[in-house]
Amino acid sequence: MSVQEMKPIKEGKVREIYDNGDTLIMVATDRISCFDVILDNTVTKKGTVLTQMSKFWFDMTEDVIPNHMVSADVKDMPEFFRQPKFDGNSMMCKKLNMLPIECIVRGYITGSGWELQEERYRMRYQASGRSEGGR
Repeated sequence: MSVQEMKPIKEGKVREIYDNGDTLIMVATDRISCFDVILDNTVTKKGTVLTQMSKFWFDMTEDVIPNHMVSADVKDMPEFFRQPKFDGNSMMCKKLNMLPIECIVRGYITGSGWELQEERYRMRYQASGRSEGGR
C-alpha cells in the first residue's frame, strides 16, 4: 500500500497549505523571502521555529481566546505528513472564514514608515511649538 501524495492548494512565500477535508495542514518551510521575492537560500529549521513559536502562543492563550490550531503533531495528520520533512513545521488547523488583517510587529521603524513618522512629528511640532516631551 502506497502513501497518497498530497499537493498544496496554496503556496505562499514561506507557507504551504494542504486541504485535509474538514481541516487544513499548514506547513512553514525554510524558504526566505525579501520584498515579495523568494530567495534561493533557506534557513535550516526556520519553518520548525515559526511553527513551534506559533504553537507555544496558541497553547498559552487558548483559555483566553479560541484559536484554529487542532494539532502540531504529525501523528495526528494523514500519513503523507509523517515524513521527517514535515515533523515540527506542520500544523493541522480548523477551516475558518478568514479576517484579512495582517499585523507586523517590529522593535523599530525604518524606511518609508520612519519617514512618515518623522513628517508627522514635524507637523505636530510646527503646529504646537512643542516637542513630544515638553518644550
